Amino acid sequence: MNTKKKILFVINPISGGKRKSAFKKQILDTLDLNKFEPTFQQTDHAGHAHELAKQAIVNKYDVVVAVGGDGTINEIGSALAGTDTPLGIIPEGSGNGLALYLGIPLHEAGAIRRINRFDMMTVDTGRVNDRFFFNVAGVGFDASVSDKFATDSTRGPIGYLRTVMNLLGSYRSKRYQLTIDGKSYEREAFMISVANSPQYGNNAYIAPNASVTDGQIDVCIVHKFPLYLLPMMVFHLFNKSVDQSEYVEIIPGRKISIDSEDIGPVHVDGEPLALEAPLKFTVQEKSLKIIC
Repeated sequence: MNTKKKILFVINPISGGKRKSAFKKQILDTLDLNKFEPTFQQTDHAGHAHELAKQAIVNKYDVVVAVGGDGTINEIGSALAGTDTPLGIIPEGSGNGLALYLGIPLHEAGAIRRINRFDMMTVDTGRVNDRFFFNVAGVGFDASVSDKFATDSTRGPIGYLRTVMNLLGSYRSKRYQLTIDGKSYEREAFMISVANSPQYGNNAYIAPNASVTDGQIDVCIVHKFPLYLLPMMVFHLFNKSVDQSEYVEIIPGRKISIDSEDIGPVHVDGEPLALEAPLKFTVQEKSLKIIC
């Protein structure tokens, strides 16, 4: 009788600007083949990872592993949320926010060894309208950056930084109407991030106290600030102290609505989307199993 676990590796070939031609060999060299029976699928269009994960559930796979960045994780996690099929992560993205938060090694061999260990946790997931998010979603400047970065030919941190610098001078703050657990707020904001976990990626912490197991999501409102203070704002991001800035307001909640006359692009785990306002955010407690 075959007692090996069926494991599907869903590989995004372009995430993070990294080539993955040798990935299958790395898996076969490091994965415990006494425990697991691996299958490999490569994505070739947006949404393909989600389709492959849905099919894996039908085909009774025991694990589905995202080999890619937060966007790939989002597609697969969205398919697995609410099921007993756990998500594995081999981080290959530009930011790798969820993997960094969970302590999953960024090098392939270390991440594969975590899968061999097969320790699991069950985490909360966020939803905005009908879309899942696992890390951070939001509107404003960072969403506009994600929207522009999606069409940039230079992937990775360098391309992202270039997009940030190109937009900084021309971006204007917007006025938003928020409702957080029944309480109303009106704010002029540079951006608003709704965080299930603390960081965007690359150890940039937008909501230092957020947790994927506390049953709530943190609304981080970054108010309009003088551009000469940008280095200090960046320092706060990477020093886990953004909540100490006078220009940042963080309000935890479970049901959030965000509206604006011009909501603009929305980012969901770093991927830009066009969603209809008002944006309705909710948290679904303990709804996704992750190998970590």
